[in-house]
Amino acid sequence: MRVFVTGTDTGVGKTVASAWLCLHTGADYWKPVQSGYSPTTGADRDADEVARLSGARCHPERFLLRLPRSPHEAAASEGLRLGLDDFALPRTERPLVIEGAGGVLVPLNEDETMLDLMARLAAPVLVVARTGLGTINHCCLTIQALRARNLFVLGVLLCGEADQPNREAIERFGAVRVLGHIPPLTPLTREALHHVAPAPEALDWVRWKP
Repeated sequence: MRVFVTGTDTGVGKTVASAWLCLHTGADYWKPVQSGYSPTTGADRDADEVARLSGARCHPERFLLRLPRSPHEAAASEGLRLGLDDFALPRTERPLVIEGAGGVLVPLNEDETMLDLMARLAAPVLVVARTGLGTINHCCLTIQALRARNLFVLGVLLCGEADQPNREAIERFGAVRVLGHIPPLTPLTREALHHVAPAPEALDWVRWKP
């Protein structure tokens, strides 16, 4: 009972989407690799935001890196090399939301990408995307990359101002379901996120077994 939340880019809303899923399912949260973390201020740790917005139990990151760059570069700056053997699913009896770093082809090291990690963890994938200009191309390319690795694409979740033509185009050209839409929320609070009700299809992964 797990889902891997990936994005078409960085900053598209993966963390908010992850919190949204945790809030509506009671799932735990895990981010395998976090970069851009400041040990002095504690800023830029996605798990803290998910906990604030959902109250979810957050499992420790396997790697907590300081440099706000791709995982392979952030790790290298600390004399580390990330490898697939470094990652194992945290133990939990609850559903688990796994949040990736950036998009599907973000490098973990000189040979492997986030896509390889998704394949290793064997979870259905939810693609988070912006609603605006460029999202059709970004979504379809992401979906193609996932399907080329035989990963099950649960669907797409859109974040931003509503754009029905883009939503319909993503479903048509990506041959995929758009499972929901999280609009801009000001302020972004747990209560506001709770009122964004999920469609039943967005929670199918809770019943999915590899």
